[in-house]
Amino acid sequence: MATRYWIVSLPVQSSASSRWSRLQESISKRSFDTPVYRFNTPDLRVGTLDSLLALSDDLAKSNAFLEGVSHKIRRQIEELERASGVEGGALTVDGVPVDSYLTRFVWDEAKYPTMSPLREIVDSIHVLVAKIEDDMKVRAAEYNNIRGQLNAINRKQSGSLAVRDLSNLVKPEDIITSEHLVTLLAVVPKYSQKDWLSSYETLTTYVVPRSTKKLHEDNEYALYTVTLFSRVADNFKTSARERGFQIREFEYSPEAQESRKQELEKLLQDQENMRSSLLQWCYASYGEVFSAWMHFCAVRVFAESILRYGLPPSFLAAVLAPPAKSEKKVRSILEELSVLSGNLKMK
Repeated sequence: MATRYWIVSLPVQSSASSRWSRLQESISKRSFDTPVYRFNTPDLRVGTLDSLLALSDDLAKSNAFLEGVSHKIRRQIEELERASGVEGGALTVDGVPVDSYLTRFVWDEAKYPTMSPLREIVDSIHVLVAKIEDDMKVRAAEYNNIRGQLNAINRKQSGSLAVRDLSNLVKPEDIITSEHLVTLLAVVPKYSQKDWLSSYETLTTYVVPRSTKKLHEDNEYALYTVTLFSRVADNFKTSARERGFQIREFEYSPEAQESRKQELEKLLQDQENMRSSLLQWCYASYGEVFSAWMHFCAVRVFAESILRYGLPPSFLAAVLAPPAKSEKKVRSILEELSVLSGNLKMK
């Protein structure tokens, strides 16, 4: 189940510690199954009221973008883990599970100096995450290209006899090729096999009597050989098509068969290597995007708290994780405590 987290901000009249105690007490009495944590927002640079208002207009849109990229990477991880047979584990930020990273959030001063303008911090986060998203698109496209090539080969090997590769169904002894004789491969609908057996010798002249042999059969078709003189091959193909039989073009070549086998093995190895590489990249990038997203959330809480509660900054930020059945009750508690709240869904 996805855990739904709320990041909330409470106005502080006297002290943050007393407000924190009041929140904890209210939650424990009326919604004891809701975990609550402090969300440590630093003292950021306020700037002007106009700059805060302009930034506020963009915060919801930016949050949707950051959340969307984090979920894209997470879905890619889940897909790769299923394909690799890897059991999904807890995603992390620098080795710390993302849930713990959120509930014990610490601002990274080295990466995002608190004296920088809020707009500059938000823009740097957006640029970082946009670059990761672009990189993921390129890497995923390369991986999907390999998968597409393998799927095309698999379709040829597992499709019906009308379309599949026949090289692994035909043995050297099934084919006669000489100066005057040629062996053709006929794909015959299952319900027309009697018709084929009774008519193939008469579809044209110079067909070798009793030369047909069934090599394979699937749910729709049967594959037969037939031997005839080379000079009447075109006439035979035309007559066969008119009777509903498909003549498949085929040339037995051990060299080509070996080449296809090597190509398949190389594609399988390339897919495995690329999948492993992409999965490791996604693990690392998810942590980087999630960290950037949480720093953005801290900026958003700070900016919107000032716009709601005024200056100087005097608010308490917290993280709650109410179960679905308790959300209405928790929201009522927060409204009573004059809370500015937003929510964050981690999938």
